[in-house]
Amino acid sequence: MPGSTKAMGVLTVGGLVMVTAYTVALGSNGWLWFGWVVLGLLTIGMVASRNA
Repeated sequence: MPGSTKAMGVLTVGGLVMVTAYTVALGSNGWLWFGWVVLGLLTIGMVASRNA
């Protein structure tokens, strides 16, 4: 499903932008960064499974 993988990539990059903006505006929040890392790992997993 290349469409869902692309959407997940867009969501991951958008999440990174939002977490970075939140960190700059209001200070760091570890749970937001943890959530973004989990989302990034899921995206990498989807890309890897698609290429396998």
